[in-house]
Amino acid sequence: MSIRVTQGMMSMQTLSNLNKNNSTRSDLSNQASTGRKINKPSDDPVGVTYSLRYRAELASNEQFQSNADAAVSWLDFTDTTMQQATDVMKRMKELTIQGSNGTLPQSGRDAIKLEIQQLKEQMGNIGNAQIRGKYIFNGQNYDKVPYELSGTVTSFSQIDTDSGSVNYAIGDQSTFQVNTPGNDFFGKSTDADNVYKVMDDLIAALASGDTSQVAAQTANMDSRTNKMQSALSEVGARTNRVELVQARLDDRNLNLTTLQSKVEDADIAEVLIKSTTAQTIYEAALKSSAQILQPSLMDFMR
Repeated sequence: MSIRVTQGMMSMQTLSNLNKNNSTRSDLSNQASTGRKINKPSDDPVGVTYSLRYRAELASNEQFQSNADAAVSWLDFTDTTMQQATDVMKRMKELTIQGSNGTLPQSGRDAIKLEIQQLKEQMGNIGNAQIRGKYIFNGQNYDKVPYELSGTVTSFSQIDTDSGSVNYAIGDQSTFQVNTPGNDFFGKSTDADNVYKVMDDLIAALASGDTSQVAAQTANMDSRTNKMQSALSEVGARTNRVELVQARLDDRNLNLTTLQSKVEDADIAEVLIKSTTAQTIYEAALKSSAQILQPSLMDFMR
């Protein structure tokens, strides 16, 4: 039995095909204008899942990169500050050797004492060094001045800084300490080689003209200088590690970006060819439909 094809059936089928061709043409045009082959979830449901995962991992990796950059900035500043402190120690030792000379008149020792006092103020400024409003030698209390005198605290040698570690997240489940507590670098209040105690004792010995006590501070200076150099070396090792992490994060960022591009980005050359083809098909369909579907009863009766 033959099936009767009515005019309405032909019109519905033709319109359906035209809409499909127009939708394809529109999708390809949208891809060409945005440069992306996924512009809505329905374009590629599986691809959207991967795309969201890559975007989340990229956002996380970018935060790790930002943390690593901040860590390097902190460590570089710490390195520079520590270098300044060791320079002060070198100058102080030179002055100590001069002041321990028994032939030096008291006026000469007084002049050395004045310079030592200036070096003490400089060392105090170094101990209160800060980067982006954070005091680098006060542990987790980086918002508070570590070396500050008050009514009960008359010398920096009486102060113990916070020993907590300041950590930066530089990877999944990976944290990294960037700070060096002031107690480790300048010495605890109970240490004989506490740099501020050594300076106080040296100033007192120079004022009294006791050359033997002046000379006795040399051993404490050498002890503290060695500890400072050790802390400085540790900062250098930390910097090297963070720089290696930075390189790894850069590689990971490139890898994730490449994977994301493969899922989301359109091949513009291919899309333009398909778009041109879809446009040609659509225009041909319009012309053929206009000839097959008569617009009026009079045209149908001809």
